[in-house]
Amino acid sequence: MTRFAHDDDSVVVIIGSGAGGGTLANELCHKGVKVVLLEAGKRQSTATFINDEWASFKQLAWLDKRTTSGSWQVAKDFPNLPAWICKTVGGTTTHWAGASLRLQEHEFRARTTYGDISGANLLDWPLTSAEMAPYYARAENKMGVTRTNGIPGLPGNNNFKVMYAGAQKLGYRECHTGRMAINSHPRDGRTGCLQIGFCFQGCKSGAKWSTLYTEIPKAAATGNLDLRTQAQVLTIEHDDAGKATGVVYADAQGRHQRQKARVVAVAANSIETPRLLLNSASSNYPDGLANSSGQVGRNYMRHMTGSVYAIFEKPVHMYRGTTMAGIITDEHRNDPSRGFAGGYHMETISLGLPFFAAFLKPGWWGTDFAYWMDNYTHVAGMWLVGEDMPREGNRVTLNPHVKDQYGLPVPNVHFDDHPNDVAMRTHAFTQGERVYKAVGAIKTMRTPPYPSTHNLGTCRMSDDPKLGVVNKHGQSHDIPNLFISDGSQFTTGASENPTLTIVTLAIRQAEYIASAMSKHDV
Repeated sequence: MTRFAHDDDSVVVIIGSGAGGGTLANELCHKGVKVVLLEAGKRQSTATFINDEWASFKQLAWLDKRTTSGSWQVAKDFPNLPAWICKTVGGTTTHWAGASLRLQEHEFRARTTYGDISGANLLDWPLTSAEMAPYYARAENKMGVTRTNGIPGLPGNNNFKVMYAGAQKLGYRECHTGRMAINSHPRDGRTGCLQIGFCFQGCKSGAKWSTLYTEIPKAAATGNLDLRTQAQVLTIEHDDAGKATGVVYADAQGRHQRQKARVVAVAANSIETPRLLLNSASSNYPDGLANSSGQVGRNYMRHMTGSVYAIFEKPVHMYRGTTMAGIITDEHRNDPSRGFAGGYHMETISLGLPFFAAFLKPGWWGTDFAYWMDNYTHVAGMWLVGEDMPREGNRVTLNPHVKDQYGLPVPNVHFDDHPNDVAMRTHAFTQGERVYKAVGAIKTMRTPPYPSTHNLGTCRMSDDPKLGVVNKHGQSHDIPNLFISDGSQFTTGASENPTLTIVTLAIRQAEYIASAMSKHDV
């Protein structure tokens, strides 16, 4: 592995190796840019992934302490685990399900389309779907997204077949096995999906796209990548002129190391990214870096989520096959006549028996709980995911009363559902149950939101520096050589799973950074 000196101030330092950071690193390395990629977690592999839900959770998940506040259900059920993200090379691309959907045109123009919604902090993206289209195409080809570039869809398992039958009964027209970044046949040196069923635990076959074994090895092959694991960044430093000069991180032994940089790009997920900016406050930036607008940490979005499960007379075995290769997209449109703005998707989901027992209804016990456990093999499941409203009060802040292992304040995640979110979830629950009842469900169950894997919006894009943190290239309005490279950039959440858009933005951002470096603009 290439190593660059700690005092080499010509490198781009990227914080986080997931969908944004890992992709950005590869794109820059192939443009001849030297990159130091800092990852807080350890490096796993297809050989070390564990096909066991709880053991895998301990291996991959970000388990550093966090706190929560607000009226959301997650704060009651999982007060120290508001999000299910990963602390490992590849970030949450090791854990994600693979759903890869483009944002719709109207979702880039949410403020214009939805109007002034009370209690929401809506803003149009400074990007359009037309600007994003060629980069989406590059991302889909890079990731091997099914139903694009002539790649066939994945086969449908029983969980999908139940969903499809119900969708047909209800008259839904857009139901298939999805656009998935999971190989339906061997491609790009990776095998086709073996339908093992442990997509959330790391894909042992390597069929699912992850920066762990796609972007990062390809970046390393250029000789321009210095990957440092167990390197948790504590602060970003700057000079008197306000230019970012490097970062301080704790290595595997807890020793503080300083890495100089020409450019710093933060891709640490929408909780850790604003936390790092806030923890980097200085006399020049008393409210945290890149925060002249006061928007760092604000507008936290996690998508409207929930799940519907149903018991059937005959076995379903939902856990066999791909976890999320099934989707109904008919409800993703904006149709205010339903009682809410924006839309949502219904996607197949399955949990293994251990997680099913823990998350079906947290804290549940008794005869009803036993009934669902006894009928586990007869259960079908779907996950509901839709656009939630950005709100200034939904935010990530520092908790001065709770410190982490490095003595820094931990992030507090505050969230209150907007009435639009509640109305959408009620509609989605009803439609999900209708899908299952249309094909003979004996009993259905609505489950509350789980800790989110979709964390968005805490350093949002804006044309106006007073309304956001970065411009349409993810470049800080305040500090030109500081970039945000993850889902924190999202101006609004849209209804689609966000990974494809994060990768697309990273490809586009790499072009901008490389060009700016060649022109000496950064």
